[in-house]
Parts: sequence; C-alpha cells; structure tokens
Amino acid sequence: MILIPQVFQRGLNEVTKEYKTITEIAGPLIFLEKTEPVSYNELVNITLPDGTTKRGQVLDTSHDKVVVQVFEGTGGLNRQCGVRFTGETIKLPVSKDMLGRILSGSGEPLDGGPRIIPEDRLDINGAAINPFSRMPPKDFIQTGISTIDGTNTLVRGQKLPIFSGSGLPHNEIALQIARQAKVPGSEEDFAVVFAAMGITNEEAQYFMQDFERTGALERAVVFLNLANDPAVERLITPRMALTAAEYLAYEHDMHVLVILTDITNYCEALRQMGAAREEVPGRRGYPGYMYTDLASLYERAGVIKGRKGSVTQFSILSMPGDDITHPIPDLSGYITEGQIVISRELHRKGIYPPINVLPSLSRLMNSGIGEGRTREDHKAVSDQMYAAYAEGKDLRGLVAIVGKDALSDRDKKLLEFADMFEDRFVRQGVDEDRDIETTLAIAWDLLAELPESLLVRVDNKFIEKYHPAHKK
Repeated sequence: MILIPQVFQRGLNEVTKEYKTITEIAGPLIFLEKTEPVSYNELVNITLPDGTTKRGQVLDTSHDKVVVQVFEGTGGLNRQCGVRFTGETIKLPVSKDMLGRILSGSGEPLDGGPRIIPEDRLDINGAAINPFSRMPPKDFIQTGISTIDGTNTLVRGQKLPIFSGSGLPHNEIALQIARQAKVPGSEEDFAVVFAAMGITNEEAQYFMQDFERTGALERAVVFLNLANDPAVERLITPRMALTAAEYLAYEHDMHVLVILTDITNYCEALRQMGAAREEVPGRRGYPGYMYTDLASLYERAGVIKGRKGSVTQFSILSMPGDDITHPIPDLSGYITEGQIVISRELHRKGIYPPINVLPSLSRLMNSGIGEGRTREDHKAVSDQMYAAYAEGKDLRGLVAIVGKDALSDRDKKLLEFADMFEDRFVRQGVDEDRDIETTLAIAWDLLAELPESLLVRVDNKFIEKYHPAHKK
C-alpha cells in the first residue's frame, strides 16, 4: 500500500481568495503573514503586477508565517504580488502513454510531443512502502555489465547506488544500464524511468540522442532537469520520476528500473533551500534532515505483497573530492542495500566501465543468484575472483618496494590475475551487452589461469563441471 499525504481541503470561496501579505523575499523563497490554515506542500499561485503568474509550494507553516518556495524564481516579485492557496499538492498526470516520452523536471514535454492525457493525477509526495507490505527481493536483474552482474548483482526491488566522482563516466554507465537492463527468461513488462537533475544542456542532448539512437526510449520515461532550471524544481524531479514508476509498477504490473542522476545535485539544491530559510546547518552545511529526505526517495523502491509490479532503484551520486565519507555517500550507504564504486584509477588506465569491485557491495546479491536464478556456481565463482583480485592488488604495492623478482610463483600468478581481471572481466564495450552465462564463462577462463590448488572457495563439483580444463 502506498501512503499519500492528505491535502487540507477548503471551500471554493477560500481557495480563490487572494492575499497581499508578503513580508520578505529571500532567494527562491517568499515569506507572508498567515491569514488562513494552509497545508505543507500545498500549491500556490502568485500573481505579479504585470498579470503574469508564477507557481510555488508551501515549504513551511507556523502560527503567524507561511514560507513559499517559488518554482520559477523570485525575479520580478514584490510585496504587492497576490498569493492564492489552491488547496492541492503537486500532482503528476500519469498514463501508460508516458512511455517513450522526454519530459522536463516538472513533467512538461521536452520532445515536441503533446501533453500527457492523464488516466490519473497522482500526488508526487508518495511515502515509503510499509515494511509489513514488503516482499523480500529475490529476482535477478541482468544489466549486461559483468562487474555488476557477476560480483555485485542487482536484484528486483533493490536500491543500489553508484558512487562516482567528477569527470568519471557515470552517465555513460547509467545509459548503458538503461539500454540493457532486463530480467532474463521473463516475458513480463519491463520499463525504465530515467531522471537527470542539474545537468547541462550538452548532457541533456547527449541523453536524448542516446535514448533515441538505441531505441531504449520506447520502454522509458525520461525526466530532465537542467542546471539553469530553478533549484526548487530539482527537489521535485526525483519525486516525479518515482511517482511515474509507482504508477507503471502498481497499476500496470510492470517491473520498473528507476535511474536517478545525480543525487549530489539534488542535495546541493536541498542545501541551497536550507540556507535561504536560514536553517541551522548540519555536516558541511547540509540540512540536518538530509538523511530523512534521502530516505523518503530511496525507500520508495521495493516489491509489495499482492502486487505483480516492482520498483528497483539505481541512484548515481558524484562524491565531492572522491571522498566516500562525504555526507551524501555516507548517508546514502546507510539507507541503501550496498553501493557500486567507480574507480578513478581504473578510468586513468582507460578501462570502461571503471567499476572497482573491492569496495563495491550488493547486500541482496545472495537472494538473487544461484540455481534457478543465475547459475549454481555463481556465488563461489564471485567469491573466488574477489579474493584473488584483492590479493593481486595488494601485491602491486609489494612489487613497488621489493620488485617482481622477489615474489614467489604463487604471488606472480595472483599478480598476473589482477591485470587479467581488469583487462578481460572489468573492461567491456559501451554497447557490449553480456548475458550472465557470458560473464561466468569469462570468469572461469580467468580462474583457469590460476593453479587449481588456489581455488579454495570453489567446490570441487563446480570445478569438475565448469573449469575449462575439465570440460570435454
């Protein structure tokens, strides 16, 4: 069951009443004296002296003041502007016709097409799924990227963020996942909801062209919030996307993958709004309620009892200064079920996608792999590769001190394995879509380069069945 906040209802005469009680204008906010009961998140229409109208939303309300955030910015506003409270919250017009459309961060068409003819209008402030109603995620989602499918598997209903950094190819990875994601062997409807926040016009064009070039747009809904759009719009863009995803999942029984990029831009907008409201800042100037706010987005992913559809979430965030202890990745790590970490070191080597499997983690991986889902040897192969790669990387530091000649034959094998792992397992093409069988075959080819005595994490029955040296 999805909980929708209640809207404070008033009579028609009160809704149409106009107030000219603005006392202060600060950044994207206006402050006015409270003249009637209003509800949190209520929509507001602001009439300028020249007759034009701007939209806003009630951000805070107290006994004697109402704070309104203005979506189009406060340029041109003064104390003579009229304010009307509509008695409604922001609602997204939804329809299955949204598939194949590119919309702005506020839900307006950007692709030259007509407005969405709604089957329904849904409040974008959906709540987290009731824990009692949640089903444990268990179905494997194939992204076509070996470092995710093989070692950090995504499971239907999971929320798995990608931790990246400035200048790293997280947008390319996001698009590749959007193109390739599927549930293998399933005939169920699968859709992608892609929301980009605070991106440049160049990035927006890149996203739109890629979706159209590859045909992925046919099963996608795209929301684009540009860097020159108001910061306030950035706060509603992910909620628009998640509302569209919930509608497709729970009304049309689709399995929906939501990709949000970049959560850092969203948090910067949150900090900007907090500063405008003169709130007491928390860590590094971010609002103290940022954890709760992020949780209100992340916790809208999941599988609900009695519903056929599901919402799975990939949230991409660029870590300022590549600092994984920064408040944004730090808080995200507490809320979500793991993380995929993009490595600047691998990127400098020219490896794509530069995903570092060692600090990466999928806490629900074991629920979605194994016999009947991927393959019986998946877990053992993943553990063995992880262990061998970790030891091989450690040996690189030792070689820098004592030289390669000082290593034993065993250590030399592991050192070579680390290089082969990065070159053959991690590296793949931007349009290369590897199924899970291909990923596991590459893994076994790599493990075959090690002496069988080192394969201590793989059961002998799997070695007999899948090791290239034993296959007939």
